[in-house]
Amino acid sequence: MIEVATVASLRDEVRALRARRARVAFVPTMGNLHEGHLSLVAEARRRADAVVASLYVNPLQFGPNEDYATYPRTPDADRAALAGAGADLLFMPGDDVMYPRGPEIMTKVEVPVVSEILCGWFRPGHFRGVATVVNRLLNLVHPDIALFGKKDYQQLLVIRLMVADLGLPIEIAGVDTVREADGLAMSSRNRYLTAGERAAAPRLYAALTALRDRVASGAATAPAEAEAIEALAAAGFRVEYVSVRRQRDLAPPERGDTALVALAAAWLGRTRLIDNIEFSRAV
Repeated sequence: MIEVATVASLRDEVRALRARRARVAFVPTMGNLHEGHLSLVAEARRRADAVVASLYVNPLQFGPNEDYATYPRTPDADRAALAGAGADLLFMPGDDVMYPRGPEIMTKVEVPVVSEILCGWFRPGHFRGVATVVNRLLNLVHPDIALFGKKDYQQLLVIRLMVADLGLPIEIAGVDTVREADGLAMSSRNRYLTAGERAAAPRLYAALTALRDRVASGAATAPAEAEAIEALAAAGFRVEYVSVRRQRDLAPPERGDTALVALAAAWLGRTRLIDNIEFSRAV
């Protein structure tokens, strides 16, 4: 695996891949990799001839009271994991490379409406930071396909809309969430959980599963959502939201909508957990 840290060296290496007529896949990450990230690399290998990965903790997507300074950074382990998973090229830029004029005055990219609901309501500006950094990375790498985990379902939709709106010739692929044996979605922030919180954490997925089953069988969404919130609160969660939405735009479902997703965000102690389940509802 080749490692680069500058735009010039990245472009040289991608140009060399293109010279071999390789189909290029891109997996952007913030590091502290787990099996969920590596599943993206594995899927990228299946869909392309060459895999480019990036490691960059993006300051623009963290709020002023969030965990940017303490976000877990494990670059040596990440390099080894990516090489073992089959990545061909690793881009590890610094802030000066990603934001040469400084993150506060660089051009920003914003996807209206979908960035302002659910997680966007509780984390103002978060998806502007996501869209900005992903847009820059896509323009630097110029992949044929980029892969993102479905655990961050709203993020995936924001990126898909951005790519479509800006006319970028890149396929955006969502990859299914990788879970622990007890159902907890893998996340870099899971390491913040205490032993007791870790034991309770799978109840988030259990609550979403029950919500999915109720709505899929014909129950009204509002009382089913309220029941899920009550169950999570009883288990010690501080719930931000539990909601059933349309898959295509995360709007509240209307009569006749069948492709739905149940989403939740909730805190256990100092750890914010998110999860979702896609499902179909009979008309």
